[in-house]
Order: sequence, then structure tokens, then C-alpha cells
Amino acid sequence: MEDNLLSLVKKMISIPSPYYQENDIVDFCSLWLDNKNLDHQVIGYNETKVIGYSGKNIVCMIDSEKPGLTIMLNGHLDTVPICTGWTTNPFIPTEIDGKLYGLGAVDMKSGSAILMNVANYLNLNKDKWSGKVILTLVTDEEGPYGLGADALINKNILPPIDVVISCEPSAAFSKDDFPVLCLGARGCFVYNVNFHGVSAHASTPENGVNAMVEAAKFILETKNVILKEDPVLGKGSFCVLKANSDGGACSVPDEAQVTIHRHIVTFEDEDYVINEARELIKKAKVDVPYDISVRPEPSKGARYYKPYYIDRKNKYVDPFIKSIKEVNGGKANIDYFASIGDFNYFGTRLYDKNGNNPATFIFGPDGANFHAANEYVEIDSIIKTRETIVKYLLSILK
Repeated sequence: MEDNLLSLVKKMISIPSPYYQENDIVDFCSLWLDNKNLDHQVIGYNETKVIGYSGKNIVCMIDSEKPGLTIMLNGHLDTVPICTGWTTNPFIPTEIDGKLYGLGAVDMKSGSAILMNVANYLNLNKDKWSGKVILTLVTDEEGPYGLGADALINKNILPPIDVVISCEPSAAFSKDDFPVLCLGARGCFVYNVNFHGVSAHASTPENGVNAMVEAAKFILETKNVILKEDPVLGKGSFCVLKANSDGGACSVPDEAQVTIHRHIVTFEDEDYVINEARELIKKAKVDVPYDISVRPEPSKGARYYKPYYIDRKNKYVDPFIKSIKEVNGGKANIDYFASIGDFNYFGTRLYDKNGNNPATFIFGPDGANFHAANEYVEIDSIIKTRETIVKYLLSILK
């Protein structure tokens, strides 16, 4: 099992799949599932409002043909684009000192391979469990909108889901050591502040109102933003992503735009964040008209990533912790994902039979340098993650 799983991870790393360019990895995974006699669908989607992108998701249903829970296992097949600074070939998986290097090694081709391996195990051992398990392998998680997961939800092809397990690298993103179970995640809201000045010749700037100068007042004031703390998810974050203005060859710029990336916690929503921006603009004593706009969204549900967390008393939590401890010598760290991912969509937009959001866990292998040069995954953590997920599923699918 270990050799086969590691071999699968290596094959997936060797297939370049930056977001918006995932067809080859989708074809590979579909063929792998075919060879394992795992019934699945490759489902296309078209996003026409914002990006104009056509992608594919894989949905694989394993039915024990006995009543029970419905579990969704989720991974994404895309990576970020290649960056500079690699000392190994990012598409030739390389083992060094128990680490496997390659683009997407930890984020998250190892996680997707783990879930494919788990799906194969469950399909071969239906006598050991009851219920249904749905493997979903989506595209474009790394892009700005999570188009694959958004399309998966919008197509209404999923039955009510009781539990979601995302195999994103929870330990790699955490301050704690592997194994790390994340019981939720912060959300994210992106917006633009547009400042409207008055143009004039650059030789007489006093005759105009420089929109960029007014935007700069706002940018400097954002350093004084006060972030309130959520008792579970902690504080959000406030980051100026970019500022744009152009006075042409010789003019005072009459327009400027500042883009804000705002990680949010449970009490922070769109109205909260917009009002926060207005207060900052007021304190900055901006002297020009302005408006605040939200980036166009591919669907209503993808307007922004909502934060979520699982109640610690949820009946699905303790069995997961128990399984982690049994595989990892009694160790199990609990954390909350600091950033965002498809799990935000699943944890806030999917529902179980009773109309409640499913318990959406994040549990994956350890590693480092995600979204950077020399990305790697700890090989031992791949095996232990797989063993833990199998043990957990067998404990709740009775």
C-alpha cells in the first residue's frame, strides 16, 4: 500500500497542472479510477460571468449498498504556477531525507492521492462499512474564486452530506506539529476602494485633486485598523493587495483604486467589512468622493469565502481525534485553518438531511514551502494521514 500510494503521488506531481490548465491531471486521475474499477463521472463546467473558463471535476461514488452516513472526501488537482528559486526540477519528484520535493507535493497532490487510495480501499472492502462515500476531485482551487468547488455545489448533483474531509495540508499550515486536525477556517472578503479626484496638468497640480494622494491617506490609515478577536478563530487580517493610478504622461491622476484582502472571522460579514473601510476613510480625512466595490463573482455563493467552525461537541469530532491518536502514538493537535479553501464553501454551502451544514474537517499531511520554491511533503505523514482517514471512516460508517 505504501509503495503504491507514494508512486501515485509522484506520478501526479510529474503532471503540470497550474490552475486553468488542469486537463492532463484530470485525464490521469480519471484513467486511474477506471483502472481500479471505481465508477465515476468527469463533469464539465463553464464560468461565463468573470473568467470565461471551462473546467472539469471528478465525482466518484462508492456505495456500500447498506444504509448509513454520506461522507464526502475532497481534494483539488491544480497547483499555483511555477515560481523561481527551485533547486530541484519541480516536475521530477525527488526524495531527500524523508521528504518528497515537487510542485504541489503538499498542496495538495499528496492529499488528493491519499483520498484516491482511500476510495480504492473502501471499494474493495465494502463488507467492512455502511453508507456512501463520495470522492470529489476539483479544479481551480488555487484560482481567485474556487471555480471547481463552486460549480460542484451549483450543479446540485450532491446528495445531503453528513461529513466532509478535505485533505488539505492542515499540519503544513499550522503552528502545531503533525498530526493537526482543523475544525474550521477563517473566511475572506476582497473589495476595492475607488477614489475620484480632479485632473490637471502635472505642472500645476494645485489645480487638481490627486486621487492617488487621497488613496495613500487611506492606505496609511489601514495600519491602525483594530481587529477584534473571535473566541474560536482568533483575529482576521487586513492586507492592502495593490494600488492603481495613472496620470498618463503629464496629468494629475483623477482616479485611484486600492484593493483590500480581508481575512474574516465569524462575526465579520460584508456589511461589517465595508463599514470598517468607511470608518478608516473617515479617519484618514480623505477629501475626495469614493465608492467601494466588490469584485464580480461567478455566482452568488462565490461572492466571498465565509468563515466556519465545527462545534467541539459535534458527535463526529471525538471519533476523528481518537483515530488520529491511535495512528500517531497518542498525539492529536487541534487547530483552525488560518487561510481559505474549498472547505469554506463546503462548510457553509452544503447541507445534511436536517438542513445543517456538514461537519467539515481539514486533515492532511505535513510539509513546507507551499506556494514557494522547493515545496515538499513529509513522506511518513502521507502514510499516517491515509491510515488515520481509513480508521476514522471505518469507525463512523457502521
